[in-house]
Amino acid sequence: MAIRKKSTKSPPVLSHEFVLQNHADIVSCVAMIFLLGLMFEITAKASIIFVTLQYNVTLPATEEQATESASLYYYGIKDLATVFFYMLVAIIIHAIIQEYVLDKINRRMHFSKTKHSKFNESGQLSAFYLFACVWGTFILISENYIADPTILWRAYPHNLMTFQMKFFYISQLAYWLHAFPELYFQKTKKEDIPRQLVYIGLYLFHIAGAYLLNLNHLGLVLLVLHYFVEFLFHISRLFYFSNEKYQKGFSLWAVLFVLGRLLTLILSVLTVGFGLARAENQKLDFSTGNFNVLAVRIAVLASICITQAFMMWKFINFQLRRWREHSAFQAPAVKKKPTVTKGRSSRKGTENGVNGTLTSNVADSPRNRKEKSS
Repeated sequence: MAIRKKSTKSPPVLSHEFVLQNHADIVSCVAMIFLLGLMFEITAKASIIFVTLQYNVTLPATEEQATESASLYYYGIKDLATVFFYMLVAIIIHAIIQEYVLDKINRRMHFSKTKHSKFNESGQLSAFYLFACVWGTFILISENYIADPTILWRAYPHNLMTFQMKFFYISQLAYWLHAFPELYFQKTKKEDIPRQLVYIGLYLFHIAGAYLLNLNHLGLVLLVLHYFVEFLFHISRLFYFSNEKYQKGFSLWAVLFVLGRLLTLILSVLTVGFGLARAENQKLDFSTGNFNVLAVRIAVLASICITQAFMMWKFINFQLRRWREHSAFQAPAVKKKPTVTKGRSSRKGTENGVNGTLTSNVADSPRNRKEKSS
């Protein structure tokens, strides 16, 4: 009687596309539950907290301003529910961009695993940075920030926000919070997780700080400035992956990166160090949202300066690494050139030597010593 051998087949491995589609479907179902809750009277009150912005105040119209009443918003604990809902929306949009745009490009380009992950990262971030930069610029123009920079510190605390301003901050917090579960969904490498956590944590710390300290005007300007520079970097990296000859974008990004850090420090010192320091009301008041005291101003400036210094340190290391890789790439080409004897002209000697003199590797090589002895 023949004995059947046990099957040694390994269980099927779920593909990356299947995992992304699976988690996107689950998140979509959860988001639909909140939207369907608006249709029923029993659950409408709870669903509204998640879907719509909370804490609105209607100000009556004045003769100097518009004829219609203005609806403004302030922040509160219920904003956490709104941030959670739009975090689910960000996960869904992330999966749509990944499946219908980035995955199709990856199949055509046949990237390696390292380039595949970096291409996905730059593709997602470039789309977000472009959208957020355009949206933030629209708010700056509509609220007259460019024509009157004193709005950054005048009439502080800025505890009342327009619908666009509050929705912008809610969206920013939701997007960077959604990056935490995406580390699992995208199967990020263990060695890359600490870098990503620091990256995400810095964004959440500064955005939440500007939102809670009622420095939303300054935060908006700095975010638009920073997002524009980051967008240029990631779009340059996308072009570099398609063709490695496209490296001019990195040079432009390097210049704008340094200028962006300088402008960030100038605007921060001008707003917090001079504008708020000369304000009349400098008393800590949680009820009105006034945090214009010396300790808070020092903490804000210190956090901004430390972050800019950290980014410059990372930038310098990045440029040094690129310079070393470029030098290492050109070194084999130099070694393959023919050796130069003493009878050759000084012009050819400069190709393998330094300042017209031969190097020790060429002049004192074993082959040359053998020829001299013969």
